[in-house]
Amino acid sequence: MTPLRPREGTVSLLVLPLLSTIVCGSWFVAACGRAEAPAPTSAPTTSTAPAPASAPAWHRPRSDERRDERRAMVRRQIASPRDGRIAVRDERVLEAMREVPRHLFVPSALADDAYTDRPLPIGHGQTISQPYIVALMTEALQLKSGDKVFEVGTGSGYQAAVLAELTPHVYTVEIVEPLAERTIKLFKRLGYSTIHARAGDGYEGWPEAAPFDAMIVTCAASKVPEPLWQQLKPGGRIVIPVGEAGWTQQLTIVSKTADGQRRDDSIIPCVFVPMTGKIQKERD
Repeated sequence: MTPLRPREGTVSLLVLPLLSTIVCGSWFVAACGRAEAPAPTSAPTTSTAPAPASAPAWHRPRSDERRDERRAMVRRQIASPRDGRIAVRDERVLEAMREVPRHLFVPSALADDAYTDRPLPIGHGQTISQPYIVALMTEALQLKSGDKVFEVGTGSGYQAAVLAELTPHVYTVEIVEPLAERTIKLFKRLGYSTIHARAGDGYEGWPEAAPFDAMIVTCAASKVPEPLWQQLKPGGRIVIPVGEAGWTQQLTIVSKTADGQRRDDSIIPCVFVPMTGKIQKERD
């Protein structure tokens, strides 16, 4: 698969009131990152429970509930968008988006809106990203079934659940500790036994699980944090919004060549909320 490229052309503006994602052609204000919050001071909360002995090695929950809505979401918003967006074509990603029950990852009061083309608030000043952004970033990772992937910004857990459809080796870190604790409980309740999750600063990566084949960062940084680059395998890639907070950024595929060199390929212009934690000290 070649790196994705933005399509040209102008399309109409879709306004999403009271939420922090705006779609206008290939422009996105994507609220799937971090709000201002201090790094947790207590010991990390970790979920690494193995699947029950009776479960397959790669255990993925299945739900028929609202399956028709997921199929319609994929068809209209992701696979064949009509507003100038880049169509997501990787069938494994499309199938993952059809399978993961997004309505279980949003507050119950918002479950009726789970398959709409917008982000939704999940508490603690955070949101679950709109389905299209999740699918686009997932496709850009080019995951294979045995790859090990690291996510910065667990949030609701929806992105990690989509990744778990593609590989059983998913590691994810959330800096907002109450949100991390809640999402870890949700993973356990829903049976996502192959997702490893903990509270902490994603800037540091997950050294004891490194190296990783791929990484996904759901908040903007002016550069790729050095620990993440060091924990990426040669031949691996990081999908990250690169740029300064408050300005247009570029959703970027940062690839590490076999000899350790770096290559950047832009996907689309975007505006994400900033990464918080240790990286803020580098900005100050």
